Amino acid sequence: PGQISQVVANLVVNADQAMPNGGTLRVKCDNFAYSSDTTSQIPDLKPGDYIRVTIRDEGVGIPENCLKRIFDPYFTTKPKGTGLGLATTYSIIKNHNGLITVESQVHLGSAFTLYLPASRHQQLPAEPPGTIAPVVNGTGRVLIVDDEEAIRALVEFTLTRLGYEVSEAETALDGVNLYREKLEAGERFDAVILDLTLPGGMGGKEALKRLIELDPTVNAIVSSGYAMDATMSRYQDFGFRGVIAKPYEASELGKIVHEVIESSHVNLVSDFDGGRLAERVA
Repeated sequence: PGQISQVVANLVVNADQAMPNGGTLRVKCDNFAYSSDTTSQIPDLKPGDYIRVTIRDEGVGIPENCLKRIFDPYFTTKPKGTGLGLATTYSIIKNHNGLITVESQVHLGSAFTLYLPASRHQQLPAEPPGTIAPVVNGTGRVLIVDDEEAIRALVEFTLTRLGYEVSEAETALDGVNLYREKLEAGERFDAVILDLTLPGGMGGKEALKRLIELDPTVNAIVSSGYAMDATMSRYQDFGFRGVIAKPYEASELGKIVHEVIESSHVNLVSDFDGGRLAERVA
């Protein structure tokens, strides 16, 4: 459920961005039975029963020569960003044995349709009481550094509702500069969420090195969809205080941010010594 929620949220954010001058965004969900006799044939879709979700916008549209590559990693029609958002979306749907299609006309809009296999006969076991992770509220300043605007928007929305003050940066350099500005203004971030893979030549690990030079007590959380990366399994060896794998749910995000902030027992002194922030450990 968490991964599908991320997919829908990502497509909704993309649709919103595609309508800079406004427009109507429609989300439709219905049951869909597909067979060889279905009037409109859908390539690569196996016969069966599906849940069909369509996200339709009235935006700028996607050029025809881009449609076949729209789900390729690192391909994007946006002037900024890496294009990993739709590639991740495609991967998640494929891992659920589903299919995602896109139709688009320039200046008229786009429609992304998800086909997810329906389960008519399998009854899920009742979830034991107490297994649902509670959403943990908190306070503090949090910086999210991620090149995908959809991810930044979701993190900002989630953490703001949980009580945090959230700032965003698209690149590692922007994140480091923003951290420095807030630090010098006496508004130090209580936690920083760093995407492992960022554009511009500086990734999450390199950004953390810069942040540690500015503030040795920085509370950094590494985030990535590449679970096999050594940084994710040995995050503490690289100086991170926490780790969260994409895609994640609101409860997971709230929990790790709360834990990282609460586990920090460092009192910061607001004066600087030689350009570096002095600190003392409680």
